[in-house]
Amino acid sequence: MSVLEGSWKHEYITSNGIKLHYVTQGEGPLMLMLHGFPEFWYSWRHLIPEFAKDYKVVALDLRGYNDSDKPAAQSAYVMDEFIKDVEGVIQGLGYSSCVLVGHDWGGAIAWNFAYAYPTMVDKLIVLNLPHPAKFAENMRNPQQLLRSSYIFFFQLPWLPEFLLQSFDYQSIETAITGMAVNKNAFTKADLDAYKQAAAKPGALTASLNYYRNLFQQRMLSQDWSILQVPTLMIWGEQDTALGKELTYGTEAYVKDLTIKYIPDSSHWVQQEKPQLVTQYMREFLAATNI
Repeated sequence: MSVLEGSWKHEYITSNGIKLHYVTQGEGPLMLMLHGFPEFWYSWRHLIPEFAKDYKVVALDLRGYNDSDKPAAQSAYVMDEFIKDVEGVIQGLGYSSCVLVGHDWGGAIAWNFAYAYPTMVDKLIVLNLPHPAKFAENMRNPQQLLRSSYIFFFQLPWLPEFLLQSFDYQSIETAITGMAVNKNAFTKADLDAYKQAAAKPGALTASLNYYRNLFQQRMLSQDWSILQVPTLMIWGEQDTALGKELTYGTEAYVKDLTIKYIPDSSHWVQQEKPQLVTQYMREFLAATNI
């Protein structure tokens, strides 16, 4: 997959009744990384070796993705289950807390987990995924509804799977490179890795089930208190799916919030600007001795 591979280990852990695959490197405090759609642990390939110098980094394949189990029932892909998965991983690895890092869907899970189990999150780092309250609020915004139109397409049965796998999963490549500001951030090997992960039996339907349950999930309707966990948001400003305005007003929901904007990056911020993302993360963690 990458010249970086070989310095990390592939392992499995049973959590919440399912087997989850992860890549790990380093020793020390736990840093748990959660990817988004249509990705897998590989989206953290640049950051894993960097933070392995100081942490036990664990980049998880979320349930339904790549080499993790893929429960058949659509009802298995709801936030309550994702939260239990993360809780079981942290405890199963022998830790009581972690630095939790999430991007896209992984960011949504990270936000919700921090609310559910704040004492298990030393620091929260979220990349290009707004606070759930801001997401729900802006889903009434016509401009954001247009940007999020793919979510409504994904509600359809079988057709999204058919189109995503057509022409050797070309839509997976298009979804990544089409949004990217720096197309050179993704090699052919990178794109092939994403296609191969999506082609695992059951993976496409499982990943789409996250969206198919979205409007039934509590993250769109609950009342959100003020999060006490110190939080860093990193935002690639050229995100065509989630507008920068989704970050405005987040401080009303987070007591200790830092936001870093990266103007020349897309939704795939940790892959397009890994050095800058690493810098911002290190500054945030150093400021609070984590």
